[in-house]
Amino acid sequence: MEDYNTAPENDRLQKAQKTVNKYYESAAKTFCSFLEEKAVTRVKEDYKNIRGDLFKESEQLLLKHLEAQALEGFKNSLFFERFVQFKWLESQSVNEDWFNDFRVLGKGGFGEVHACQAKATGKMYANKKLDKKRLKKRKGYQGAIVEKRILAKVHSRFIVSLAYAFQTKSELCLVMTIMNGGDLRYHMYNVDEKNPGFNEIRACFYTAQVICGLEHLHQHRIVYRDLKPENLLLDDAGHVRLSDLGLAVELPPGKDTTTGYAGTPGFMAPELLQKKAYDYSVDYFTLGVTVYEMIAAKGPFRTRGEKVENEEVTRRILNDAVAYPPTFSADCKAFCEGLMEKDPAKRLGLKDNECAELKSQPFFKELNWGRLEAGERP
Repeated sequence: MEDYNTAPENDRLQKAQKTVNKYYESAAKTFCSFLEEKAVTRVKEDYKNIRGDLFKESEQLLLKHLEAQALEGFKNSLFFERFVQFKWLESQSVNEDWFNDFRVLGKGGFGEVHACQAKATGKMYANKKLDKKRLKKRKGYQGAIVEKRILAKVHSRFIVSLAYAFQTKSELCLVMTIMNGGDLRYHMYNVDEKNPGFNEIRACFYTAQVICGLEHLHQHRIVYRDLKPENLLLDDAGHVRLSDLGLAVELPPGKDTTTGYAGTPGFMAPELLQKKAYDYSVDYFTLGVTVYEMIAAKGPFRTRGEKVENEEVTRRILNDAVAYPPTFSADCKAFCEGLMEKDPAKRLGLKDNECAELKSQPFFKELNWGRLEAGERP
């Protein structure tokens, strides 16, 4: 199933045929008898259409089978004993003595981010140290607690992961995935200063990963609110992840909108600037601004280095149409226009708790989403 999901489009039919012959034919030695008859019939009838969700129902039935049949064997094995030992170790209180601190990776309004190494394993992390005095002075405690809670809740290869959290007398510490590649803004403007920005192929790759990260957040009822190139970090392999969830907000059960002024000038959606109630769609507007800047090497509402008041930027976002340089292809322009639609009801984004409409845009026609989501080159 994984081979099928990650295979290029022109190889999927062959992969599907092989899987059907091996696991769905009742005469085969490896026939999966636990699969329901309707699921087997549906795959046999539909595999030639090479749909992306061909084996989705079978995966769910497989998980149920493993939960019912394989769990007992796992409990009686050495693997379960090791698992229990690991969970005990994981439950132990973590403190600053567990880590060796190294150089400063960056500085922010509430503290610094240090590279650190876990003494027990030698693994490197990024330790975000938030100064308690600064948090208290600038009323940032709530944001820090929200960021910690959200990071602990989400688990995606497209979002920076929280490994440990603890506090000292003077600091709150969030130990997270270390991202050695730097942020996208640095790569856009400083790596090749004579030719800033990215080509569309590279921008498409980064954008797809950001969409996967946003989709995961939104499926957990979290509005990011601060998407921008500085908050998109690259790992050793060149994959991008969302970071800095300090301005994110979690929607309570039964409530689909929120209020509050949060974000970065030049990136905020019109409904947020107008102080209206808003939902996840504000993140897709900021995604459009970010994609535009990746390719044009300037913002759609403010040129890099331009000295302009925030009120004028707000006026441009609310009233002005975006001008596109000739470097934008028709597909890319249409994609950005769909994201930066001023009416949130018409904007591209999350529909029916998934980003299927967004992923099917012509801008991504060469992208294999299955391989991308598996962490492979698409």
